[in-house]
Amino acid sequence: MLVGDGIFETVKATNGVPFALTRHLRRLARSAAGLGLPEPDHDVLAQGTLEVLAAAPKWPLARIRITYTSGPGPLGSARGAEGPTVSIIVGPQDPFPPTADVTVVPWPRNERGALSGLKTTSYAENALALAYAKERGGGEAIFANTAGNLCEGTGSNIFVVLGGRLVTPPLSSGCLAGVTRALTLEWFGGEEEDLALDDLYRADEAFLTSTTRDVQPIRAVDGTVLPAAPGPVTAKAVEAFAARSAELMDP
Repeated sequence: MLVGDGIFETVKATNGVPFALTRHLRRLARSAAGLGLPEPDHDVLAQGTLEVLAAAPKWPLARIRITYTSGPGPLGSARGAEGPTVSIIVGPQDPFPPTADVTVVPWPRNERGALSGLKTTSYAENALALAYAKERGGGEAIFANTAGNLCEGTGSNIFVVLGGRLVTPPLSSGCLAGVTRALTLEWFGGEEEDLALDDLYRADEAFLTSTTRDVQPIRAVDGTVLPAAPGPVTAKAVEAFAARSAELMDP
C-alpha cells in the first residue's frame, strides 16, 4: 500500500446487490497479470464481496472497493515474500449530478507506460488532476495522451458525438478498459477511434461513463458550454444503459 504496488476495483451496488461483479473481477485479474502479481482467486473474492454486502446496510446506492496488493514488504520498492493482501470495504455512494463540467489538465497520460490500462493503487496523478479540475470549477479532469489525442478522465471514460457519430478513444490510447464503457458499446453502440483533443471542444455532445456515474452527460469543457447536455444521442445512451442494467445485474 505504501508504494502503490497494488490494484483495485470499484463495484456499484444497489440495495445490496453488486452490479457487473464478474466483469470487475475479470479486470482485476488482468490488472494483476499486468503488475506481475499472483492471480486473484475469483471465487474467494466474489464470496467475500457478497459477505461484506450482506453485513452492510442495504443502501440504495453503494460503492464497494476491492483492493489487492503485493503484500507486506521492506521499506523501498522491493516486494516482500509474504504474498498478496486483500481488503473489501463498502460504503454509501451519493448519486452524481445529472451533468458534468470537465477540465482538461496539462499533463498527459503515457499510453506506453508500464501501468497503462491497469487499474492500480498508484493514484497520485489522478488525485492531482482532479484537484486541478475542481480548482477551476470542473467535476472531472480529462487527460490527453502523449500523442495529443483524447484519452480518459481520472475515473471515467469519455464519449463524444461528432456529426451524429458516437466515438470513444480506443484502448490503445492508454485509457482504462472501463466496464461501463464496454457495456455502453455493447448495449448502445459507438465506434472506437483516435480523437484529437480538439474534438472534445467541437463536439455536438459528449458524456462520461464509469461504475458510479453510469452515463453522465458533459455540460461544459473548460467553461465552454456544449450545444446540448444531454443531446439526443446521449439521452438515448442514458436510457439504454438504465434499462439494460436494471434487467441484468451481472451482465
